[in-house]
Amino acid sequence: MAGSAQRPLRADARRNRDRILAAAVRMFGEEGLDTHLERIAKEAGVGSATLYRNFATREALIEAVYRNEVAQLCDAAPELLQEEPPYEALRAWTRLFLDYVTTKFGMAEVLRAIAATGGNPYGHSRDMIQAAITDLMGACAAAGTIRTDISPTDMGAALEGIALTSANPEHRERAERLLDLTLDGLKAGS
Repeated sequence: MAGSAQRPLRADARRNRDRILAAAVRMFGEEGLDTHLERIAKEAGVGSATLYRNFATREALIEAVYRNEVAQLCDAAPELLQEEPPYEALRAWTRLFLDYVTTKFGMAEVLRAIAATGGNPYGHSRDMIQAAITDLMGACAAAGTIRTDISPTDMGAALEGIALTSANPEHRERAERLLDLTLDGLKAGS
């Protein structure tokens, strides 16, 4: 069984897993984390057995949703850098970071419970996010659009601070103002 965990999923199994994760994000967002897993399976267009084969417990599904959200956030950094000038890519990515934090906000209690039982839902998420910030800021510095005396670690701490004070969805407007202040202070010549 341990070897099967390392085998890549067949294409159809991967599509089913992705559909379950997408449906879970929608349903958890609309109805909360207590949404019946059978409703998520139906929304994903799969049977309950397929959902449980992929995610044996609600906690496993929530952890997978969280990890998937982190991966999507971090994968967006190089895509944005290809599509936008570096500073605009950084600005757009910070908005995606807010979306990620808002999603995580509703999951925080369950993620803490998973961690308390010895699980590690956070895994490498902090390192992945820090690497994305480093890449974005490196591109901005190379373009001469941001100060070079602010480290990616400092920017990560600023983003975490904004998240801690404004992660709740009803504080989104405040969070965006705080992001604008932070990014304005990061500009070269500030």
